[in-house]
Amino acid sequence: MMIVDSDLLSMQKARILAENAFEAQRRLAAFTQERLDAIVEAMADAVEGHVRALAVQSQEETGYGRWQDKYLKNRFVCDTVRMRLRGMRCVGVIGEDRERRLLDIGVPVGVVVSLCPVTSPVSTTIHNALIAIKSGNAIIFSPHPRACGSIGKVLGIMATAAYAHGLPEGALAYLDTVTRSGTRELMRHPAVSLVMVTGVPGMVREARDAGKSVICGGTGHGPAFIERTADVNRAVRDIIASKTFDNGIASSAEQSIVADACIEQEVRRALRENGAYFMSEEESHRLGALFFCADGRRNPAMVGLAPAALARRAGFCVPEETTVLVADRRYVSVSDPYCRELLCPVLALYVEDDWMHACEKCIELLVHERSAHTLVIHSRDEEVIRQFALRKPVARLLVNTPSTFGGMGATTNLFPSMTLGSGSTGQGITSDNVSPLHLVYTRRVGYGVRDMDGTHYANGTAPGTAAGATAGVTAGDLAATGQADILNKEDCNSIQMQALHRLLQEAIRAMDGSASGDGQ
Repeated sequence: MMIVDSDLLSMQKARILAENAFEAQRRLAAFTQERLDAIVEAMADAVEGHVRALAVQSQEETGYGRWQDKYLKNRFVCDTVRMRLRGMRCVGVIGEDRERRLLDIGVPVGVVVSLCPVTSPVSTTIHNALIAIKSGNAIIFSPHPRACGSIGKVLGIMATAAYAHGLPEGALAYLDTVTRSGTRELMRHPAVSLVMVTGVPGMVREARDAGKSVICGGTGHGPAFIERTADVNRAVRDIIASKTFDNGIASSAEQSIVADACIEQEVRRALRENGAYFMSEEESHRLGALFFCADGRRNPAMVGLAPAALARRAGFCVPEETTVLVADRRYVSVSDPYCRELLCPVLALYVEDDWMHACEKCIELLVHERSAHTLVIHSRDEEVIRQFALRKPVARLLVNTPSTFGGMGATTNLFPSMTLGSGSTGQGITSDNVSPLHLVYTRRVGYGVRDMDGTHYANGTAPGTAAGATAGVTAGDLAATGQADILNKEDCNSIQMQALHRLLQEAIRAMDGSASGDGQ
C-alpha cells in the first residue's frame, strides 16, 4: 500500500500553483480594465445561479450558522459588490489632475494568496476572487480544512467561466491538499506578493513571518454603546438583528453592549421584548466555561449554534424562541470569557454612569485582545459621536446601524466587502473595507512645473533645457559654470550643488532685505 505524505504533497502543489500563477499574472498584467471587467462579470454570472446550493453545502460541511443567512451573504456579494465594482478603474490610468500635472497609474501587486474563514467560506471566496481579477492579479486560495468542499466548488464554477472568457490558466486556483506546511510554503513562495487573511487568526503570525504584505481581517470583538440620547428600541432591534444573523458568527457583529446608566432599565426591557434571555450568574459561569479550550483556543463546538442549543450544552433550558443570551458583567478581565470574541448569539452587558465612563469601558474591550476592528455607537448627540470617533483605537466606527450589516457596507456607504481590514491593531496594512484598490499599488507621475528659482513652466516642460541637464538645473545654470557639453555624473552633482548654493544665497539676501524693511 502506498503511503502519501500529505505535508510534502501539499508543499509541492503550493510551489506549482505559485509558479503557474506568476506566469499567468505576467500575461494578465497586460489586460485592459475593460477586458478584466468582462471576466469578472462572467465569474459573477456563473456563480449567481448556485448561491443557494452553495449556502446549504457550506452550512452542512462546516456545521456553523444558518444556510438562509449564508445565502443572503452570497447574494450580497453577487449583487451589491458586483454593482460597486462596475465602473471602478483599478489598472492603467486611474486618476489625472491636469491642473497640477499629476497622473496615477494602477499596477497589480502580482500573485495574491487568500485564506478564507470557515464561518463565511463561500461569500468571502467569491468576494476575494472578484476583486483580485478586477485589479489584474492572480489569486490562489488556501481553503479552511473544514470548508474545502464548498470553497473548491465555488472556485471551480468561477474558474470555468473565467478561463472561457480569456483568463490565463493558473490565475485563479486553490490548494486542494491543505496542510499547515503547504499553506506556509504558499505564503512564503518568492512568486507571491501579498497575503489576505480573513477570519483565520491562527495564521496571521505565519503570514507576517512570510515576509509579505498582509491584509488581515482581524477580530471583531466590538462593543455597542447605547448612549442616553439614543432611540433605545431601534438600537436594541439593530443589535439583535446583527447578533442573530448567521447565529452570530460574523466577526463584525456586536460582542457586548455598554449602556448608559440612566437608560439601563429601558435597555433591559427592550432586550427582553426582542427575545433576549438574561442568564443568572451560575448559568453565565457554566456557559462561559465551554467557550474556550484549556490552551485558550476557541472551542469549535460552540461556534454558530442557536441560543437554545448553547443553553442545553451548558445544562440549562431557555425558550426555543430566544434570540440571544445575555450575561451581566462589570469588569474587563483576562480570565472572563465574555470579554473575548464569541462567535455565537451571546452578549455581555455593561452599565456605566455616563458616556465618558462608557468610552473608557469600550476602549478596555477593544484593546483586550488588541485586534478589534469595529465599534458601534447608538446616539443622537453629535459631540459624543465625534469624541468616540476621535478617541477609539478601532478601524471603523459605525453610528446608529447594525454592526454586521453596517460593517460589510450593506447599511452604510462603506465599500461593500467580506474582508474588513483591522489596521495596525490587527497587524494588517489597512483599516478599510478591502476593495480592488488595496490589491494594486499606485504609480505616481509628476511633471516638472517650476524651476528651482520658482519660475513656473508654461506646459510642464522646462524651456531651453539642455540635453543631459539634471532635473531642476536650467541651460543657464550650465552655461554659467562653463559646462554646456555632455557631463559625467560627478560634474552634474557639482553643478547641482553650485546652483543650490546660489539659490540659497539669494533667498538669504531676500530675507535680510525683508527684515530690514520691517524694521525688525
